Amino acid sequence: MTSFAVAHLRNVTINPDIVAYLTAIDATLAPFQGRFVVHGSSKDILEGSWPGDLVIIAFPDRQTARAWYTSPAYQAILPLRTRNSEADIILVDCVDDNHQAIDILKL
Repeated sequence: MTSFAVAHLRNVTINPDIVAYLTAIDATLAPFQGRFVVHGSSKDILEGSWPGDLVIIAFPDRQTARAWYTSPAYQAILPLRTRNSEADIILVDCVDDNHQAIDILKL
């Protein structure tokens, strides 16, 4: 089942470290079939506030998503981002095509 790495990024300082991170991240995703689904696109805030940007990367499953995040290639570039931004990062799974809102009560 598809899994997503979801990042809420805030206070990103665009500098040579961030440019190096952005230049290198695609190569870290390729071996894990990771692909950007959302990458800081414009947003309409309908409720509350949303400081920062949203990044969502899709992977074939959660095991693969975790393997990417913990991979030596990604861990090598991770400090380039963490030194220059604040973030909350989670892994979440996609629901199946037949999912209905009431299904969460069955958990």
